[in-house]
Amino acid sequence: MKRFGLIAIVAIALVLLMGGCGTYNNLVGKEENVRNAWSQVEAQYQRRADLIPNLVNTVKGAANFERETLTEVINARARATSINVDPANLSPEQIQQFQQAQQGLSSALGRLLAVAEAYPQLRATESFRDLQAQLEGTENRITVARNRYNDAVNTYNVGRRTFPANIFAGMFGFGDKGYFTAQPGSDRTPTVQF
Repeated sequence: MKRFGLIAIVAIALVLLMGGCGTYNNLVGKEENVRNAWSQVEAQYQRRADLIPNLVNTVKGAANFERETLTEVINARARATSINVDPANLSPEQIQQFQQAQQGLSSALGRLLAVAEAYPQLRATESFRDLQAQLEGTENRITVARNRYNDAVNTYNVGRRTFPANIFAGMFGFGDKGYFTAQPGSDRTPTVQF
């Protein structure tokens, strides 16, 4: 009888060990997918940041262009590129901080492009039109990369929270990953006045 009890305990321990190894490896794979998706997000934001100096230099050539607007874009770019998020710790707080810096840059770019509309000679230049088209394409790429990142985070967080993975996730330090979320006020329709 004692031998049967010992064999049963060893068998249960082996099943738990094998299940734990499989769960751990599954969580590692999902976490790596999140990191990969995050690197794609960063690559697209970097692409945008790399386009900005060319855009600023092109706009500087326009006579009497508002220096304050250019300075604002340059400073917003510096703030946005100074925020580094550790892919190993993609916490909701870090994602929010990164997102706020990028939103500041998006706002400054929007103001720059709006002010540029008042300069027909600038809008007529091929380099400005090309840069504007590249920025628009990059914004679309950023949206796609952010959506893919959120999908990877969703898969990871759901996998981490399901039973029995939640037990092993807690034991091995697999924490929640943060999502990109809509900016406050983005749910309201903008007012258009003529």
